[in-house]
Amino acid sequence: MSDNAIFSRTASVAEFIEQTIRHSSQSLDAALYRLNNLRLVDTLAEQGKRGTRIRLILDRGRYESDPVMRGVLAKYRIPFRLLHGRAGDGSKMHHKFAILDDRIVLTGSYNWTTESEQENYENLLILREPIQVQQYREEFEALWSQAGEND
Repeated sequence: MSDNAIFSRTASVAEFIEQTIRHSSQSLDAALYRLNNLRLVDTLAEQGKRGTRIRLILDRGRYESDPVMRGVLAKYRIPFRLLHGRAGDGSKMHHKFAILDDRIVLTGSYNWTTESEQENYENLLILREPIQVQQYREEFEALWSQAGEND
């Protein structure tokens, strides 16, 4: 896993994310605007069953308008919280990043969706520098606290 960037024009970003998730063993925390790629949801659920702590923060507006997202999260019981953007209703929690085992951050334009995998030009950047990982950790924890428990 020495790649630094993956582009959907030339590779399966979902396949790379899936392999990276399977290499995690302690934790996976992700702030995602959208999530409806069943392949990735299956991998998250499997990894959770293996003992990896999974936590997701998702955009409240997208969650409320996307029955697929609501259905897969209910089916697999993946822990998540919902959040709007900084301006409240109508604004977006538009992040697209995941922190794995406090060692790797996956970020970029790639939404964890079927559309991103099959239709769009997307990118995924892989960060491994400890200071960068820590910055994403701090952002995730702040958002997780702000989101609070789901209604």
